[in-house]
Amino acid sequence: MEEYKPPYTITEKMLNLVSSISTKLGRIEIYHNLDNKPHLRRNNRIKSVHSSLKIEANSLTIGQTKDVINGRMVLGPEQEIQEVKNAYKSYEMIGKVNPYSLDDLKKVQGIMEYLLKDDAGRFRDGDEGVFNGDTCIFMAPPPQFVPSLMQDLFGWMSTNRKEVHPLIMGAIFHYEFVFIHPFSDGNGRTARLWHTMLLNEWNPVFAYIPLESQIEKFQNDYYNAISECHVNGNSNVFIEFMLERIDDILDEVNEQIRKSINDESEYVKRLLEVMEFDVPYTAVSLMEQLGLKSRETFRKNYMDPALNIGAVERTIPDKPNSKNQRYIKR
Repeated sequence: MEEYKPPYTITEKMLNLVSSISTKLGRIEIYHNLDNKPHLRRNNRIKSVHSSLKIEANSLTIGQTKDVINGRMVLGPEQEIQEVKNAYKSYEMIGKVNPYSLDDLKKVQGIMEYLLKDDAGRFRDGDEGVFNGDTCIFMAPPPQFVPSLMQDLFGWMSTNRKEVHPLIMGAIFHYEFVFIHPFSDGNGRTARLWHTMLLNEWNPVFAYIPLESQIEKFQNDYYNAISECHVNGNSNVFIEFMLERIDDILDEVNEQIRKSINDESEYVKRLLEVMEFDVPYTAVSLMEQLGLKSRETFRKNYMDPALNIGAVERTIPDKPNSKNQRYIKR
């Protein structure tokens, strides 16, 4: 039997984008792969979860998403709150499962759809289509073909993981997975997460690169690329689209890190040294630890810069002057 191979061809544009991405990753590695920026890593992870769910019409704001993840009470649709909890737990599996294992994918999909679907983690037994809003882009293969199609896809990835560049393979997987649409729900969320899983296997910095935010920003182009590939019979357009999005998001992350370094003054460093992670502090208690008497000096030199770079968060962000306000190191 002839070995399965997804239909695609390497183009000059793909090669140029792979080269550009590799160069930009080198710049991020100069900054120690975000290891010394826990607040940026956490904020980017939350951004990934929020953007991926927003693509699927989850209405929670990024602030509400952050509150759900931090265990705070949020008023919103119960299903959407559960989607956030599930997605965050699923993203926490990055680096803990084998991205070339079909069994591990089904396990993570079960987490993604926990309490949302009775068949979470199991292949669908009904017909499904790929939709952009109310518009059907195409109907997925009949359910009886799903197990063999998924086996073929994962078999090809495992066999060719050393021959096909991870940036190319991740995009191919993403398109092929969406085309197969193996589950009754959560296919888009799972495809985007698993794409990150594959990239993370190659370079761990991708665990905290919010690629999903770029897909959300170009959502119509995302679905158009999928549709065009379906018509063309190969994934070339989608591969180029995803490489462009990765190239763009690395520019944003490098700028994010540069700004964080520039804004992290000696005052901010002192503030962060006296704070423990996830412990709420009053302004008065922090001023006492810093030996400050002027609230204006504390606000201008310490707290405002720390808030601006995301190193510290307010517990009541909508009411910055609340007497119950606390500050948390992230």
